[in-house]
Amino acid sequence: MVSPEQTRTLRQAVLRPHQKLDELAGSEPPGAVAAGAFEDGELIAVGLIGPDGEPGAWRIRGMATAPHARRRGAGSAVLSTLLAHAERAGALRIWCNARTPALSLYERAGFHATSEEFEIPEIGPHFVMERRIPARGEG
Repeated sequence: MVSPEQTRTLRQAVLRPHQKLDELAGSEPPGAVAAGAFEDGELIAVGLIGPDGEPGAWRIRGMATAPHARRRGAGSAVLSTLLAHAERAGALRIWCNARTPALSLYERAGFHATSEEFEIPEIGPHFVMERRIPARGEG
């Protein structure tokens, strides 16, 4: 795990170059947990997760992988770490606004789209995606 502050430079570079670093802090939910993947000491992939929505709902935010490190499993590793954390904390539903080019990352992790494609100004096309977690004792 890393601190949310450690994720901001990569998130800004990959996801929100139009924003200042301190503005990114405003999109970090209270109590968010961050994960990162490193290669040769460089932080190459990051993501955040925290409770958001109805009881048992957790939201993934700020998933970003450095362009030179894509398609090597770093983003999948971060996502897996975030999912495991939320599941241990009792999450029943994990959701995100996934960038259209990242759909396959989330689909491989068991997510499915629950919306039509929509545009976030200055950021691009997205889908709401979710993964439901069976309550303990359910199959």
